Amino acid sequence: MALSELTRTAKTAPPVKQQPAGGRGPRARERWYAYGFLSPGIIGLTVFTLFPVGMAVVMSLHDWPIFGERSFLGFDNFRHLLAEDPTFLVSVRNTFVFTALFLPLNVLLSLALAFWIANCRGRQVFRVLFFIPTITPMVVSAVIWKMLYQPDGVFDHYLGSWFGIDAPNFLADPDTAMFAVVAMSVWQGIGYNLIVFSAAIDALPTSVLEAAEIDGARGLVKFLRVQLPLMSPAVFFVTTMTMITSMQVFTQTYILTKGGPGDSTVTMVQNVYENGFISRDLGVAAAGAWLLFAVILLITAVQFVGQKRWVHYEH
Repeated sequence: MALSELTRTAKTAPPVKQQPAGGRGPRARERWYAYGFLSPGIIGLTVFTLFPVGMAVVMSLHDWPIFGERSFLGFDNFRHLLAEDPTFLVSVRNTFVFTALFLPLNVLLSLALAFWIANCRGRQVFRVLFFIPTITPMVVSAVIWKMLYQPDGVFDHYLGSWFGIDAPNFLADPDTAMFAVVAMSVWQGIGYNLIVFSAAIDALPTSVLEAAEIDGARGLVKFLRVQLPLMSPAVFFVTTMTMITSMQVFTQTYILTKGGPGDSTVTMVQNVYENGFISRDLGVAAAGAWLLFAVILLITAVQFVGQKRWVHYEH
């Protein structure tokens, strides 16, 4: 390009707007607007999440009664729970038993119901009906099921009149109490996973399903070889979230059994509650909460590492 053409281009080019000094330009104002809109969420996260988490760390390392002198103990609270508190180890076992029963039942039943509803008329109505227990407060559901389980209750009446079975006292028998809690929990929580699986089924690519049918895939083969792999991200999400929820079980066991009979249904969260608000030792309670967090984090990390082998994402 000639020198004269460069000069002409420079003269006709629009002037470049200079950013005002002191950060007062349009972009600076937009940045402050963004900070203003984000500030409520940031303040809420700091006050109600980050600050309590930090305080829990501090409390777990101290003798921290609700009232009275506080002293630094280091990791003595953790040693007390793991070596000296028999209830804590029982609560760990019960929490894993509940999770081992609740997780597969919830996932398998919700998946089966989702496929059944997908082939029914009035699918939206069925989805709403199954989702209603999920939005019902847990306390309300637990109180209703406690009345169903009690002697001379609904279950006892129909088992006797229809099948001639003398039903046990479900909540007072150590052999049946955990199963009773699991049954109530599955009924209350199955609707959420059903909606997730229903959405995954509706999103299955019809072209792939039609190609599989042309190749002869039918029934169980089609489900295991085509549909389930396509739904693996939803299965992974449901499994992970259900595991995290089941490890934090508390309300239903507390309402139905108070952790009994004996210690047969006491859970890790209930152990934290009893240490903090009944024994009034917040340091031990905070240590139990951090141990629960460590267990959930470890299991979740294993799930995320293992999902690379069986979860198939569309790219």
